Amino acid sequence: MEELVPIVGKLAEKYTANESTSITYEKADQLMEAVLYCIHELEQDGGSFAVSTDGISAPVSTDWISAQQAYETGLLRVESKVKKALDLYNSIMTDFRHYENKCFYRTFVLELPHFFQRYDVRFEPQNTILILDYPVLKDISEYTGIDKIYEYIRCIYLEQKFLGVFPKEYVTGVLSKCRDETGNLCEPVLVDVIRHILLKRPLAEPDWSKEDHIQIQAALTGTDVDEVRKELQKIMESFVQKYCAGDEELLEYLLGDIKNIAVQVKRSCD
Repeated sequence: MEELVPIVGKLAEKYTANESTSITYEKADQLMEAVLYCIHELEQDGGSFAVSTDGISAPVSTDWISAQQAYETGLLRVESKVKKALDLYNSIMTDFRHYENKCFYRTFVLELPHFFQRYDVRFEPQNTILILDYPVLKDISEYTGIDKIYEYIRCIYLEQKFLGVFPKEYVTGVLSKCRDETGNLCEPVLVDVIRHILLKRPLAEPDWSKEDHIQIQAALTGTDVDEVRKELQKIMESFVQKYCAGDEELLEYLLGDIKNIAVQVKRSCD
């Protein structure tokens, strides 16, 4: 950690605009986290290196760069990711659909722009700023700052791509039956689509009869949740291949919730 102190010192000078030589312990800790965040950003980007304060190379296969170089390069990566996230956000907004879900609209349209307005790349890049009330299917709890926001926007991009396959009226019709306004939009649609596929029925026939439940129940009789999950995974792989141009990233995203969906399908037939 002592190798990073000079970097934090320079950052503190910029923070105080050279008007003071001292800062609070809390602020110093914040600036140290900012430096570590940027270096970690470089590590995440696949850079193979070890930090050296004097820049002298050691007889090892790893490339060596100074701590200052690691920080500055990482800072550039953070700035680049902010631009990348904002560009993706703007591209989504050109044809954005919230399907009458107030939580989704509030989070993505009203609140998310505040992140880009308030995000401090240099002095506090680790601060996510927002709570992000609308849940996505991927666990992004380990991320912070722009890393979390970028992953979140990427998830929304994939969700919009999936939901865009269907007529808007179909999606809003399915969601209108859901009581949870704060839930994910894709999940109930996935469950409904899978039911239709199991019954070999077109989406234009949305109503469910007692016979339909009996038919699905018969198809799943004697299977446990894990077996249902495997069957549903095959169905989703086939669906994405046929209707989503075999988008592997989208498939991976949707499969992230496959166990929960299998539980729901299994439970609805019990």
